[in-house]
Amino acid sequence: MSLDSLKADLVFAEDLAEAARDCARSRFRAGLQADNKDAGGFDPVTEADRAIEARLRALIENRYPMDAVLGEEGGHTQGTSGRTWVLDPIDGTRAFIAGVPTWTVLISLTTQDHGPVLSVIDQPHIGERFCAIAHDGHLQAELVHEARRRALTTRSTKHLKDALAATTDPYLFKGAEADAFEAVRGRVRLMRFGLDAYAYAMIAAGGLDLVVESELQPWDIAALVPVVRGAGGVVTDWRGRDTFETGQVVAAATAALHREALDVLRPAAR
Repeated sequence: MSLDSLKADLVFAEDLAEAARDCARSRFRAGLQADNKDAGGFDPVTEADRAIEARLRALIENRYPMDAVLGEEGGHTQGTSGRTWVLDPIDGTRAFIAGVPTWTVLISLTTQDHGPVLSVIDQPHIGERFCAIAHDGHLQAELVHEARRRALTTRSTKHLKDALAATTDPYLFKGAEADAFEAVRGRVRLMRFGLDAYAYAMIAAGGLDLVVESELQPWDIAALVPVVRGAGGVVTDWRGRDTFETGQVVAAATAALHREALDVLRPAAR
């Protein structure tokens, strides 16, 4: 794919984010009821999740009818172009229904040859948009806020003892994973909870240094990778691989910090 083509696709991805904003803002803090997708626990979905994904799918089908789409609510729609749009209409539905503005809309484009080549992490209520594009081994990430754009750069933190860290929910870790997470938590300066994908945006923006998570799905991950890497950070699975089938993810502001975190997490890696 040419750089000009990717830039055009990123413009379209931002158009998708604008459409999602319109759907989300009118429903946020509006008393929406959540349905539970998990009979054995609580995995909420709202009318906002469904409406946003349906809107984005329709726009993609109209613009790129040969592209595939993978979304949390609508599953996988096959394509023939070798390109897949990966959508999480509301990442952080628990935060959404609680009225807490740390949920985001995740949009990414992946290709068979290169994986995620561009992505958007959008927070409609705050009005922050984190964008990234990858071409010929080069990555760039930007924050778009109030019509201004600026490059994103991670912090320079190299050691766990100095790191500001986050995970969405410490109770998602089980067995050896829980022990590994506790070992990380005991070594970092600060651990924050409940930020979902917004935590990865904060690594890119130079706020947080480290995110450790498990049980993530493809639509949770695809948009995060270009943004973190485009700002100079590192994101892999717990073995340090550029694959995420296990759902175990560690993102860090620097390579040195990432290595320290992996030393602790690797024994519990799947």
